[in-house]
Amino acid sequence: MLEWYFYPLMILAGFAAGFINTLAGSGSILTLPLLLYLGLPANVANATNRVCIVLQNTTGTITFQRNHMLDGRGALILGIPAILGSILGASIAVSLDERTMRLVIGIVMALMAILMVVRSERWMTPRALLRLESPKWWHIILMFIIGVYGGFIQLGVGIFILAILVMGIGYNTARANAVKMAVIFLLNMAALVVFQGNGQINWTLGLIIALGSMIGAWVAARYAMHWDPKRIYGFLLMIVIITALDLLGIFKLMGVFFSGFG
Repeated sequence: MLEWYFYPLMILAGFAAGFINTLAGSGSILTLPLLLYLGLPANVANATNRVCIVLQNTTGTITFQRNHMLDGRGALILGIPAILGSILGASIAVSLDERTMRLVIGIVMALMAILMVVRSERWMTPRALLRLESPKWWHIILMFIIGVYGGFIQLGVGIFILAILVMGIGYNTARANAVKMAVIFLLNMAALVVFQGNGQINWTLGLIIALGSMIGAWVAARYAMHWDPKRIYGFLLMIVIITALDLLGIFKLMGVFFSGFG
């Protein structure tokens, strides 16, 4: 049994993660460490985290759809290769070196931050695409690769999808967030089935965190439809930089450095 104060802490962490994931991505940087701190093995924490991911993206997708911001056809086209990749990624999740994966993703995030600064105009004034009519072959390949990664660990997958949707396809940030949430819902539903089949989900903790994440996603989805693209861009860039620094271990090095002066 957990102490009583862990329950509001889980709901609060879920709210923050749902808000961050809806506007950008990498909200799992809050929920995954919390699940590990609560004593779950890494593979169970990774699987349990998908419960709140699925439910928060359900809430966000419905909110965007009700406000006519979701390109459902585009989300389905891009979601199918992501689902196939997710099944593969979830199936091999237990056999990959998570430490190496975190390092690689940290490097990719750092490169993405540089690209976002260099090509900032694509984020703030993208083409006003409303519907994806005919995807290019590389859209399908990239979504499959992202699906593999999302099935494996999920952390940061929303940022990668947003980069493709805005810089590669041409959605504006609000519509890109709507499509992103629908795609992440689809790929994590597939991963959830795989993890449940292996008995790796703690539904109690997952649902408690999901309660907060659904509220956070609902609030953020309503904001996203009215926020200036420059504000969303700034928020996303901040999240990308923080995630890169965390995955590359920079924060730990800073902690060790400053502790030497204590």
